[in-house]
Amino acid sequence: MTIADSGMQNRVPFDPYDYEFHEDPYPTYATLRAQAPVYRNTDSDFWALSRHADVSEAFRDNTRLSNSWGVSMDPTAYNENAEYAMSFLAMDDPRHLRLRKLVSKGFTPRRVGELAPRIAELTAQHWDKCLQMGEFDFVHDFAGLLPMDVVSELLGVGTSDRAHLRKQSDLLIHREEGVTDVPPAAISAYLDLHAFYTSLLAERRKNPGDDLVSALTTAELVDGGERTALTDGEIVGFMMLMVVAGNETTTKLLANSMFWGGRSPDQVAPIIAAATDDDAALDAVAPWVQETLRYDTSTQMLIRRVVEDVEYGDFTIPAGDRVLLLIGSANRDEEVFGDDADQFVIGRDSDRAIMSFGLGTHFCLGAHLARLETEIGLAKIAQTVSSFDIDFARAARVHSVNVRGFADLPMTVKAR
Repeated sequence: MTIADSGMQNRVPFDPYDYEFHEDPYPTYATLRAQAPVYRNTDSDFWALSRHADVSEAFRDNTRLSNSWGVSMDPTAYNENAEYAMSFLAMDDPRHLRLRKLVSKGFTPRRVGELAPRIAELTAQHWDKCLQMGEFDFVHDFAGLLPMDVVSELLGVGTSDRAHLRKQSDLLIHREEGVTDVPPAAISAYLDLHAFYTSLLAERRKNPGDDLVSALTTAELVDGGERTALTDGEIVGFMMLMVVAGNETTTKLLANSMFWGGRSPDQVAPIIAAATDDDAALDAVAPWVQETLRYDTSTQMLIRRVVEDVEYGDFTIPAGDRVLLLIGSANRDEEVFGDDADQFVIGRDSDRAIMSFGLGTHFCLGAHLARLETEIGLAKIAQTVSSFDIDFARAARVHSVNVRGFADLPMTVKAR
């Protein structure tokens, strides 16, 4: 079918940069699923897939749908050089597979698992201060600190640099209203971060430690008798990816969990009651994290470049076009999650169906770490409070195309 043959294409108002859309994208997603599941926006020159089945199929089609120009639709970011900011997230196989295997040699499950005690220490350090205050901003005083600390400890970044890196990381994803490309502040932040991590890598090559960067400098693959190692550019690109994928999205997941938990006190109360010790608390909060990942995931959409004509529904998306995979919409598809898909229901069975970390060859390498941080964070909270209240009127959202979460989330807690 051609675009002219479809009455619904472009009639559904959908602008990924629109501030009102950022406040609540889900009514738009529902309209797209019902009326234009294979959507074409001719004004902004993109397609969008909103149904679970189509998004799932697209994630697994890494032959006709390419990552090589990155995952962001910002014109300045969407190009053949995207890998310098997004590492292997902006590559196709076999280059993607090679780099992912090399990075995995340093970013092992063992290394991540060994972080758990340190994550618990960092969590206690930040949360104890919040408890003492009683009234605080969850993003500024906790959720924005913990993931940056974890990523920084992985990479061997000192405590004195973390606040600056956090600020630059925020600038990378923030978009002012009406701005539909990478703003100057984000470009400046990218250059600042790139210079910082380039310098850090040079220092680690001279003086290796037991951090992830040092491990990456010695990682090798043997393929056909030839040894390959990571270049400086590849290591710095991975560190840049960690700033966003390993920091921003986990910050948002923590805050989204608290926001919807605050909206559902009747569901959170039994979790708090069950959090009698560390193990019980971790078990109790895991379904809370899972439902947040489904209901209001940090990563809302990713873009793919069409390299070979591909069909969805009655439409042929031609090579050269670009298509958005609407993860946030797929996670609320009634055909998969039932008639109550638009309700926040802790304990829902969705493990095999959610797409918050992607699917297929590009499944998120840091998925386990993101869950671990969030579960340890919420477990600590559940163990130490009798209740909490979110100041919903003063909560302020981050405005970003890909990432959904909060810039400000004021709250009060009552300690046990």
